Amino acid sequence: MSFRNTDRQWGSVAKFFHWTIALLIIGNGIFGLCMDLAGNPMQKINWLALHKSIGLTVLALFLLRVLWRFFNRQPKDEPAPRWQHLAAHAVHITLYALVALLPLSGWWFNSIVGKPLQFFKMFNLPALTAANPDARHLWHEVHEYLFWFLVLLLVLHIGGALKHHLIDRDNTLRRMLPFARLRQNPQGERP
Repeated sequence: MSFRNTDRQWGSVAKFFHWTIALLIIGNGIFGLCMDLAGNPMQKINWLALHKSIGLTVLALFLLRVLWRFFNRQPKDEPAPRWQHLAAHAVHITLYALVALLPLSGWWFNSIVGKPLQFFKMFNLPALTAANPDARHLWHEVHEYLFWFLVLLLVLHIGGALKHHLIDRDNTLRRMLPFARLRQNPQGERP
């Protein structure tokens, strides 16, 4: 498997970023929803600190992914109707925006609350804005709504990939799976 993308499939670096970011977002989202289950206030503080650090990791990996994509070609789209290509590109662009905005909104919310933001207890990051307790509720809601919008788009993204894999029987999903082999003559292509 190539590190770089080819005309037909994503390279191992792009796959690493895709799957690592996806797993971190899903895991951190579930973790964020479960923080109220913490047994005591200190445990909740520790879980919240871990949630923030994972979010910052997603942001850093996302920035590296964008940089990698900028310097690396993108595989050609699989054959499909134009409206599907347009819909897929719209979903991808919106996913990219949300993957950046979700951790940034968390960082902004943390700044509004006036708490220090540590990255895995190694160093503090600066506040993005001055503390403003009156805006706390609003920015918590923004962060949460961005998460649910991301979940909705992930359902569309996964549903589209499964539709291509199971119904269209093309290589759309296979070319992003870590160890999958491409079909030689998928149903949508002419030999």
